Amino acid sequence: MARRLKPLDPAAWDALAARVTEAGADASADDLRAATKHLLALLDQRAPGNSVEVRVPPYAAVQVVPGARHTRGTPPAVVETDAATWIALATGRTPWADAVAAGKVRASGERSDLSAYLPLA
Repeated sequence: MARRLKPLDPAAWDALAARVTEAGADASADDLRAATKHLLALLDQRAPGNSVEVRVPPYAAVQVVPGARHTRGTPPAVVETDAATWIALATGRTPWADAVAAGKVRASGERSDLSAYLPLA
């Protein structure tokens, strides 16, 4: 069984967010991984469910949003983006519609619009 992602404690997140914000595109892979997992864990808490798979390769994926549960193969709704875009979306630096229009987010299927759940932090 896959491990559930867990958010960081607030002090650790504040330090990590400051490093990632300061480094921008030059953030380390470790910081991007930690920020991605933390923000996906927050999304999982805000929108529990299994109808949408949010993928941020190569760091993590999570199934969220209430609705039909899938157990095999590709889920009916998939959202995929890179770590920098995910962090910008989740922290409110980039609006959902802007990222989708710019092709930075690939979202398909019913319930794949995450704008109701963002920003997270």
